[in-house]
Amino acid sequence: MKQITKAVIGGGLCGWLLASSSLLALEATDAVQRNWPQWRGPLATGVAPHADPPLTWSESENVRWKVAVPGQGSSTPIVWNEQVFILAAVPEPAVDAPQSAASGFGGMTVAEGLPQRFTVLAYDRATGKIRWQHSPRTQVPHEGHHRDHAYASASPITDGEHLIAHFGSFGTYGYDLEGRLIWETDLGDMQTRNSFGEGSSPALHGNIVVILWDHEGPDFLVALDKRTGRELWRQERDEPTGWSTPLIVEHGGRQHVVVNGSNRVRGYDLATGEPLWECGGQTVNAIPTPVPGQGAVYVTSGFRGNALQAIRLGGRGDLTGSEALLWSFNRYTPYVPSPLLYEDLLYLHSGNNAQLSIFGAAQGERHLEAERLDGLRGVYASPVGAAGRVILLGRDGGAAVIRPAPRLEVLAVNRLDDGFDASPALVGREMFLRGKAHLYAIAAP
Repeated sequence: MKQITKAVIGGGLCGWLLASSSLLALEATDAVQRNWPQWRGPLATGVAPHADPPLTWSESENVRWKVAVPGQGSSTPIVWNEQVFILAAVPEPAVDAPQSAASGFGGMTVAEGLPQRFTVLAYDRATGKIRWQHSPRTQVPHEGHHRDHAYASASPITDGEHLIAHFGSFGTYGYDLEGRLIWETDLGDMQTRNSFGEGSSPALHGNIVVILWDHEGPDFLVALDKRTGRELWRQERDEPTGWSTPLIVEHGGRQHVVVNGSNRVRGYDLATGEPLWECGGQTVNAIPTPVPGQGAVYVTSGFRGNALQAIRLGGRGDLTGSEALLWSFNRYTPYVPSPLLYEDLLYLHSGNNAQLSIFGAAQGERHLEAERLDGLRGVYASPVGAAGRVILLGRDGGAAVIRPAPRLEVLAVNRLDDGFDASPALVGREMFLRGKAHLYAIAAP
């Protein structure tokens, strides 16, 4: 496995993604809470505590700006102050590139043999104009990807000073917010199940960046110094290919790194990488990111089975079947979308379908089970919440806005012309949506 880390002097102002899962854990400062520094928002729950986006929108209503974006991708944009960041893998036409002769397998598309230009883009929040872009690598990928996403499938993350752009097998890069490349590291090449591609984003807390590397080869969880890219610790794991993103959550004065997995959900010590606890019970192809709250973490998966577990933090060792498992449920759980925890209620899609379930977070009360959401067809995006509203985004451009309550109360159904697999980002009075072809800023005049 390649082990390359180097500092970069200077940098470039020259010149994406399935995310089902991008998670950043940051101290909940006021600045963090007023931005969207990760795909699950400032609290890692899907909630923006200070945001108040419009209730309704369409191509002719409450679109402040709409810009075409390069390449393909489906992860959430992140927002810090006046900049909106996305990642992209842009195919580069190359006459001499060797073309793959392999055929697709199931939901997979094979590599086309074209070089991909891996690119970081920063947009002006007010106008949608590109402030800076940088392409740290152009490379022919070593394997293909699932037909519903592309090669750059992780969300960038920021603490307001550092920007981490993770392209998985194609490198991890540390920037400042002006676009200067400070460091880069190469962790090797993933070999994913059926060449379905990669989807885990980094987590960040203090000076530590945490990256999950679960694939068909040797697995590990690794911590890097956000300032230099230097490796701080590495913990071996035993999992099949996974697409979940680590959650960093504080409990009892210790920072836990919680990682969803098909074999085991595991908790690690952030400072050292020491395994603290584990719990069995999830399904294969674990994708959703754990959600913190109520002194617990809520972990879900939904392929070839269904699993929702509320696991109390603070335990040690194997927690399977113990009192640390506060409650569980085995129907109607999400495959790709992660849950939303808002006002003590847990919101989940069923599979990748426009069906919603609502649970009480503390006791697991089943308020709503797989209720159909009119106006949506297919869902990859994770639900988000702000200003007394929950926003649910469909793959076909439809969106439902509901009231956060134990029952289903639809406030609005909206539609745009693009298709959406990325989760919304909510900041101030705006919502940013990364579609298949465009990046939207939704805001009232």
